[in-house]
Amino acid sequence: MSKKKKRSSGQKKNEITRGIFTVLEKEPNKSFNYKEIAAKIHISEANDRNDLIKRLVQLKEKRRIVETSPGKYKAIENTKTYHTGTVDITGRGNAYIIIEGMDDDVFVPVNKINRAFHKDTVEIYIYPRRKGKKLEGEVTKIVKRYKTSFVGIVDMQKSFAFVRIGDFRMYTDFFIPKDKINNAQDGDKVIVEYNEWPDKGDSPYGTITQVLGKPGEHNTEIHSILAEYGLPYEFPVEVEQFANDLDTSIKPEEIAKRRDMRDTLTFTIDPRDAKDFDDALSFEVLENGNYEIGIHIADVSHYLTPDTVMDDEAYERATSVYLVDRVVPMLPEVLSNNACSLRPHEDKYTFSAIFEIDKKAHVIDQWFGRTVINSDERFAYEEAQHIIENKVQSIPEDISIRGAAYEVSEAVVNATLKLDELAKIMRSRRMTAGAISFDKVEVRFNLTPEGEPESVYFKEAKDANKLIEEFMLLANRKVAEFIGKQKPEKTFVYRVHDEPNEEKLMALNGIISRFGHKLDFKSKKTISSSLNQLLEDVKGKGEQNMVDTLAIRTMSKAIYTTDNIGHYGLAFDYYTHFTSPIRRYPDVMVHRLLQHYLDNGATAKKEVYEEKCKHSSDMEGLAASAERDSIKYMQIKFMEDHQDREFIGVISGVTEWGIYVEIIENKCEGMVRISDIKGDYYNFDEKEYAIIGERTKTVYQLGDEVKVMVKNTDLVKRHLDFTLIGKAE
Repeated sequence: MSKKKKRSSGQKKNEITRGIFTVLEKEPNKSFNYKEIAAKIHISEANDRNDLIKRLVQLKEKRRIVETSPGKYKAIENTKTYHTGTVDITGRGNAYIIIEGMDDDVFVPVNKINRAFHKDTVEIYIYPRRKGKKLEGEVTKIVKRYKTSFVGIVDMQKSFAFVRIGDFRMYTDFFIPKDKINNAQDGDKVIVEYNEWPDKGDSPYGTITQVLGKPGEHNTEIHSILAEYGLPYEFPVEVEQFANDLDTSIKPEEIAKRRDMRDTLTFTIDPRDAKDFDDALSFEVLENGNYEIGIHIADVSHYLTPDTVMDDEAYERATSVYLVDRVVPMLPEVLSNNACSLRPHEDKYTFSAIFEIDKKAHVIDQWFGRTVINSDERFAYEEAQHIIENKVQSIPEDISIRGAAYEVSEAVVNATLKLDELAKIMRSRRMTAGAISFDKVEVRFNLTPEGEPESVYFKEAKDANKLIEEFMLLANRKVAEFIGKQKPEKTFVYRVHDEPNEEKLMALNGIISRFGHKLDFKSKKTISSSLNQLLEDVKGKGEQNMVDTLAIRTMSKAIYTTDNIGHYGLAFDYYTHFTSPIRRYPDVMVHRLLQHYLDNGATAKKEVYEEKCKHSSDMEGLAASAERDSIKYMQIKFMEDHQDREFIGVISGVTEWGIYVEIIENKCEGMVRISDIKGDYYNFDEKEYAIIGERTKTVYQLGDEVKVMVKNTDLVKRHLDFTLIGKAE
């Protein structure tokens, strides 16, 4: 029989405090003496009763409860001292607790965190607020651990080990008993599973569940990034087996149930290295002079059926993850790269949105349903761009994805040019309606076969990219409208984007005014048009990336939900994700719901889909963080070989401990620590987004161009340090 664990004095005090408030707050109009409270919270031992009496007196003295008559106590009216919130640990080990519905976060010093980890859900006791002071409290209970798996490095001792966790917000090592080390060696990077944190233990106890490899090695670090966010990098055996056993052949009886569009001119336009083609466009000129344009999307839901191991796995992943050197797909390869990929000259099942569109890009008619297509051509964006720019049928060898120059038909050229023309009209109309145009520069790397970064380049959205974007937006919007406008209301998955935070917009206005820009706050429309003007005005200037980044930060995050509030950034009243079911689970849900309603099905259960939407939004956030970390890792790896060079960079962030500098030519961002800047002592000026020299009055401000050199690169911590040489001439 296991021994009953002895409670620590702090734990006992917390339990008594919680018990007192539970009794008093349950009947706030009634007074209780210590005997009545003791009976209600099952205290019978003399020592515990004495502790209860002492605690009642302490709480009265701190004015957290009221003594209504000698020895009788009552709750202070309208004072709820216990709340549930989410932990946000700072770099210094203190925490803020974010409580839904409260304007201010609650500060918790490091000695009152009581073993909570970053993002845990906790119960917190809030101290009575002192005048002019911030809200403070202490964690009294861990309601739910946000995660239980962590990545760290093994520090082997004689008969046990410690694992030092890589995340700077983890303030403790993990203790690993000898029988839980599982063949890990000293210095290995590992995944450790949290087991428990004993009352008298200085550290939590854990089990090493996987050895990732040696720190600094390429695969070790990439797998570490995935593991830190709980993202898998391979499929379970049973999921692979299920996928491999699927019948993916095209059957005549299934074709008979679908709209047959195999004879209509159809093609795909994708990145040159894409393996999964989940969308295709078809084009036909109608007798009345209008155009029939089909947006054909891989019919993933035909193969991915609910309540199967493959569907469960796809839902858990919710999204493909795009790291610098690899894709971690949502679906096994047999579907993502084969059965569902709309490869040329192969019959494929698709789910389509087909529109009759006039010469002014107005939608005259629409149709949604399951189809079968056979794509005539597969183009890379560069090839389609060549057709748009030169209006020719020949694709030269230097941009060809076929290894040699080739010719396309006149019909394909005409279709591409007409689609481009219509896309430009639709885009212009969207911008006039108040859409925001974020064409933020995306960093890409040319890699060696071993995955080493050779050079950096920037992904630029040209007309061919925007052509595809506009028709995908059209399909997403029209599908959402089709369901969203039906009466009675039907449960559906929407992609929504709330209006920007006004305080953040005002702060942005303050920063950009230093560069001669300003926002117009007269109305929603003027805000969006002045934002667009700002983004246009900074193109090619030193402050561009900083302004782009800060402007994006003013925006709310787009999420999935069943409650439609429209999409601010796109200026759409209705919007969903229908066009990428190979890589996004919400699109699969949209396909299923759309077919269900086309078949006149009753409205689906809102609560079920809302929960799925929240999970999808959460997983999207984790995937985006992993993608950012992989780019940061590769940038540091790239900079390792450039330690003897001077670079011109822009100050992209200013903090009390240093300035962040982003190099203009490759977008690599690193830090210059204030303590490392020679020749003066610098103070942080929060309002001016600057550091200022005490003696020389030299100012380094957000957006300033400076000269730096690499001081230190740390692949394990994913940290890049610069030495500041001075201001750029």
